[in-house]
Amino acid sequence: MQTKNSNISNFPIGEENTLYQQYFSGKSWLAPLTKNKDLNVPMNNVTFEPGCRNNWHSHTGGQILIAVGGVGYYQERGKEAQRLELGDVVEIAPNIEHWHGAAPDSWFSHIAIECNPQTNNNKWLDPVSDEEYAEAVGKK
Repeated sequence: MQTKNSNISNFPIGEENTLYQQYFSGKSWLAPLTKNKDLNVPMNNVTFEPGCRNNWHSHTGGQILIAVGGVGYYQERGKEAQRLELGDVVEIAPNIEHWHGAAPDSWFSHIAIECNPQTNNNKWLDPVSDEEYAEAVGKK
């Protein structure tokens, strides 16, 4: 049984992400990093256990991911997956279908920044199949 890895980055791990667990394969944790709604820049540290990834989804206002620990992957539908390591930044345009998550053998944390939060909505789609994931991470 896997347990929470609290040493993955200098950012808090937060609580188990039960609110969105139906959109993740595996366990994830969520730590809000900003609280002042007047700043209008929601940021969360999301931590994935090894092999965990979220469903295909899109954001009407876009999203920015900053890798802060471990090894992960990001993939846009129809494109090759990209490996994410500490310091990598992904800029996701509005309405682009994508997924992100941990490598099969590594924990992964990223800061997720919600762009255009006043109009940004998530559209959750189908799960990333085991076959899609294996192909994306090079484990065929």
